[in-house]
Amino acid sequence: MTIKVLIVDDQMMVREGFSVLLGAQPDIEVVGEAVDGHEAVAQVQALRPDVVLMDIRMPGMNGIEATREIVAADDSSKVLVLTTFDLDEYVYQALRAGASGFLLKDASARQLADGVRVVASGEALLAPSVTRRLINEFARVVPSQRGGSAGPGQVEELTDRETEVLVLIAQGLSNQEIAERLVVAESTIKTHVSRVLVKLGLRDRTQAAVYAYETRLVTPS
Repeated sequence: MTIKVLIVDDQMMVREGFSVLLGAQPDIEVVGEAVDGHEAVAQVQALRPDVVLMDIRMPGMNGIEATREIVAADDSSKVLVLTTFDLDEYVYQALRAGASGFLLKDASARQLADGVRVVASGEALLAPSVTRRLINEFARVVPSQRGGSAGPGQVEELTDRETEVLVLIAQGLSNQEIAERLVVAESTIKTHVSRVLVKLGLRDRTQAAVYAYETRLVTPS
Protein backbone atom coordinates (compact mmCIF):
# COMPACT_ATOMS: atom_id res chain seq x y z
CA MET A 1 0.00 0.00 0.00
CA THR A 2 1.45 3.35 -1.08
CA ILE A 3 1.47 6.20 1.45
CA LYS A 4 0.39 9.50 -0.12
CA VAL A 5 2.25 12.55 1.23
CA LEU A 6 1.65 16.29 0.93
CA ILE A 7 4.66 18.55 1.66
CA VAL A 8 3.93 22.00 3.10
CA ASP A 9 6.78 24.52 3.42
CA ASP A 10 7.31 28.08 2.23
CA GLN A 11 10.88 27.29 1.13
CA MET A 12 11.14 25.70 -2.31
CA MET A 13 14.47 24.01 -1.55
CA VAL A 14 12.99 22.28 1.49
CA ARG A 15 9.98 21.05 -0.46
CA GLU A 16 12.12 19.78 -3.32
CA GLY A 17 14.60 18.11 -0.98
CA PHE A 18 11.93 16.23 0.95
CA SER A 19 10.16 15.34 -2.29
CA VAL A 20 13.31 13.73 -3.68
CA LEU A 21 14.05 11.84 -0.45
CA LEU A 22 10.53 10.49 -0.07
CA GLY A 23 10.08 9.85 -3.78
CA ALA A 24 12.95 7.38 -3.62
CA GLN A 25 10.96 5.19 -1.22
CA PRO A 26 9.01 2.37 -2.91
CA ASP A 27 6.04 2.69 -0.56
CA ILE A 28 5.74 6.49 -0.45
CA GLU A 29 4.36 8.85 -3.11
CA VAL A 30 4.54 12.66 -2.90
CA VAL A 31 1.19 13.70 -4.34
CA GLY A 32 1.53 17.46 -3.93
CA GLU A 33 3.20 20.50 -2.39
CA ALA A 34 1.91 23.67 -0.72
CA VAL A 35 3.62 26.95 0.18
CA ASP A 36 1.41 28.01 3.10
CA GLY A 37 -1.42 26.94 5.35
CA HIS A 38 -4.23 28.11 3.09
CA GLU A 39 -2.90 26.10 0.17
CA ALA A 40 -2.28 23.13 2.46
CA VAL A 41 -5.93 23.00 3.58
CA ALA A 42 -7.09 23.21 -0.04
CA GLN A 43 -4.64 20.52 -1.17
CA VAL A 44 -5.71 18.15 1.59
CA GLN A 45 -9.31 18.48 0.48
CA ALA A 46 -8.37 17.87 -3.14
CA LEU A 47 -5.70 15.17 -2.79
CA ARG A 48 -6.66 13.36 0.44
CA PRO A 49 -3.07 12.55 1.46
CA ASP A 50 -2.35 10.01 4.18
CA VAL A 51 0.32 12.22 5.75
CA VAL A 52 0.90 15.97 5.64
CA LEU A 53 4.47 17.14 6.31
CA MET A 54 3.72 20.55 7.82
CA ASP A 55 6.11 23.43 8.39
CA ILE A 56 5.05 25.60 11.33
CA ARG A 57 6.40 29.06 10.62
CA MET A 58 4.94 30.25 7.34
CA PRO A 59 3.51 33.59 6.20
CA GLY A 60 -0.24 33.93 6.03
CA MET A 61 -1.85 30.91 7.66
CA ASN A 62 0.81 29.17 9.73
CA GLY A 63 1.19 25.45 10.30
CA ILE A 64 -0.68 25.47 13.61
CA GLU A 65 -3.80 27.02 12.15
CA ALA A 66 -3.60 24.77 9.09
CA THR A 67 -3.19 21.68 11.28
CA ARG A 68 -6.25 22.62 13.31
CA GLU A 69 -8.37 23.03 10.17
CA ILE A 70 -7.11 19.83 8.56
CA VAL A 71 -7.72 17.75 11.69
CA ALA A 72 -11.18 19.21 12.16
CA ALA A 73 -12.17 18.54 8.56
CA ASP A 74 -10.51 15.20 7.80
CA ASP A 75 -9.97 12.28 10.17
CA SER A 76 -7.89 10.34 7.65
CA SER A 77 -5.05 12.79 6.99
CA LYS A 78 -2.34 12.75 9.66
CA VAL A 79 -0.13 15.79 10.24
CA LEU A 80 3.59 15.41 10.87
CA VAL A 81 5.10 18.74 11.91
CA LEU A 82 8.49 19.88 10.64
CA THR A 83 10.59 22.19 12.78
CA THR A 84 14.11 23.59 12.88
CA PHE A 85 14.29 23.64 16.68
CA ASP A 86 13.64 20.66 18.93
CA LEU A 87 12.29 22.79 21.78
CA ASP A 88 9.86 24.98 19.90
CA GLU A 89 6.75 26.30 21.67
CA TYR A 90 4.93 26.26 18.35
CA VAL A 91 5.49 22.51 18.07
CA TYR A 92 3.65 21.98 21.34
CA GLN A 93 0.80 24.14 20.09
CA ALA A 94 0.69 22.05 16.90
CA LEU A 95 0.47 18.85 18.95
CA ARG A 96 -2.46 20.34 20.85
CA ALA A 97 -4.04 21.28 17.52
CA GLY A 98 -3.99 17.64 16.47
CA ALA A 99 -0.61 16.92 14.90
CA SER A 100 0.50 13.30 15.28
CA GLY A 101 4.12 14.14 16.01
CA PHE A 102 7.08 16.10 14.74
CA LEU A 103 10.42 15.77 13.00
CA LEU A 104 13.42 18.05 12.84
CA LYS A 105 14.18 19.42 9.38
CA ASP A 106 17.70 18.00 9.55
CA ALA A 107 16.34 14.45 9.93
CA SER A 108 18.03 11.83 7.78
CA ALA A 109 16.27 10.29 4.78
CA ARG A 110 15.65 7.15 6.81
CA GLN A 111 14.23 9.08 9.78
CA LEU A 112 11.97 11.06 7.47
CA ALA A 113 10.63 7.98 5.69
CA ASP A 114 10.22 6.04 8.94
CA GLY A 115 8.40 8.98 10.51
CA VAL A 116 5.96 9.12 7.62
CA ARG A 117 5.33 5.37 7.92
CA VAL A 118 4.78 5.54 11.69
CA VAL A 119 2.24 8.36 11.43
CA ALA A 120 0.48 6.78 8.45
CA SER A 121 0.04 3.56 10.45
CA GLY A 122 -1.93 5.46 13.09
CA GLU A 123 0.86 5.63 15.64
CA ALA A 124 2.55 8.84 16.78
CA LEU A 125 6.12 10.10 16.93
CA LEU A 126 6.24 10.33 20.69
CA ALA A 127 8.97 8.04 21.95
CA PRO A 128 12.11 10.11 21.27
CA SER A 129 13.41 11.86 24.36
CA VAL A 130 13.31 15.20 22.57
CA THR A 131 9.52 14.92 22.36
CA ARG A 132 9.35 14.16 26.05
CA ARG A 133 11.43 17.25 26.80
CA LEU A 134 9.16 19.36 24.64
CA ILE A 135 5.98 18.16 26.36
CA ASN A 136 7.55 18.55 29.79
CA GLU A 137 8.73 22.07 29.03
CA PHE A 138 5.54 23.52 27.65
CA ALA A 139 3.11 21.66 29.88
CA ARG A 140 4.42 24.00 32.60
CA VAL A 141 2.89 27.06 30.99
CA VAL A 142 -0.29 25.63 29.45
CA PRO A 143 -3.47 26.14 31.52
CA SER A 144 -5.08 23.06 32.99
CA GLN A 145 -7.71 23.01 30.31
CA ARG A 146 -7.72 20.66 27.40
CA GLY A 147 -8.39 23.19 24.63
CA GLY A 148 -8.74 21.83 21.11
CA SER A 149 -6.64 18.72 21.62
CA ALA A 150 -8.87 16.72 23.90
CA GLY A 151 -12.30 15.27 23.41
CA PRO A 152 -15.35 15.22 25.67
CA GLY A 153 -14.22 12.23 27.72
CA GLN A 154 -13.11 12.39 31.33
CA VAL A 155 -10.28 10.57 33.10
CA GLU A 156 -12.86 9.14 35.50
CA GLU A 157 -14.25 7.05 32.64
CA LEU A 158 -11.02 5.03 32.46
CA THR A 159 -10.36 1.85 34.40
CA ASP A 160 -7.36 1.74 36.74
CA ARG A 161 -5.34 -0.21 34.17
CA GLU A 162 -6.29 2.18 31.36
CA THR A 163 -5.22 5.12 33.51
CA GLU A 164 -1.93 3.36 34.19
CA VAL A 165 -1.39 2.85 30.46
CA LEU A 166 -2.21 6.52 29.77
CA VAL A 167 0.42 7.63 32.28
CA LEU A 168 3.04 5.42 30.64
CA ILE A 169 2.11 6.75 27.20
CA ALA A 170 2.68 10.26 28.51
CA GLN A 171 6.10 9.18 29.72
CA GLY A 172 6.98 8.26 26.14
CA LEU A 173 6.88 4.47 26.38
CA SER A 174 6.02 2.36 23.34
CA ASN A 175 3.44 -0.43 23.44
CA GLN A 176 6.22 -3.00 23.78
CA GLU A 177 7.84 -1.08 26.65
CA ILE A 178 4.50 -0.71 28.43
CA ALA A 179 3.82 -4.42 27.99
CA GLU A 180 7.19 -5.25 29.53
CA ARG A 181 6.59 -2.83 32.40
CA LEU A 182 3.15 -4.27 33.19
CA VAL A 183 4.12 -7.86 32.36
CA VAL A 184 1.32 -8.44 29.86
CA ALA A 185 1.11 -9.17 26.13
CA GLU A 186 1.68 -6.29 23.70
CA SER A 187 -1.68 -7.07 22.09
CA THR A 188 -3.32 -6.40 25.47
CA ILE A 189 -1.67 -2.98 25.62
CA LYS A 190 -2.86 -2.17 22.11
CA THR A 191 -6.39 -2.92 23.26
CA HIS A 192 -6.00 -0.67 26.31
CA VAL A 193 -4.59 2.15 24.17
CA SER A 194 -7.50 1.90 21.74
CA ARG A 195 -10.01 2.04 24.58
CA VAL A 196 -8.27 5.06 26.14
CA LEU A 197 -8.43 6.95 22.84
CA VAL A 198 -12.09 6.08 22.29
CA LYS A 199 -13.19 6.97 25.83
CA LEU A 200 -11.35 10.30 25.82
CA GLY A 201 -12.25 11.17 22.25
CA LEU A 202 -8.59 11.51 21.16
CA ARG A 203 -7.01 10.88 17.77
CA ASP A 204 -3.74 9.23 18.75
CA ARG A 205 -1.02 8.64 21.35
CA THR A 206 0.39 12.15 21.03
CA GLN A 207 -2.92 13.72 22.00
CA ALA A 208 -3.22 11.18 24.81
CA ALA A 209 0.12 12.34 26.20
CA VAL A 210 -0.82 16.00 25.89
CA TYR A 211 -4.15 15.24 27.58
CA ALA A 212 -2.38 13.54 30.49
CA TYR A 213 -0.21 16.59 31.11
CA GLU A 214 -2.95 19.16 30.65
CA THR A 215 -5.28 17.40 33.07
CA ARG A 216 -2.36 17.08 35.51
CA LEU A 217 -2.64 13.29 35.53
CA VAL A 218 1.09 13.49 34.87
CA THR A 219 3.19 16.44 36.02
CA PRO A 220 6.49 17.58 34.46
CA SER A 221 9.49 16.50 36.45
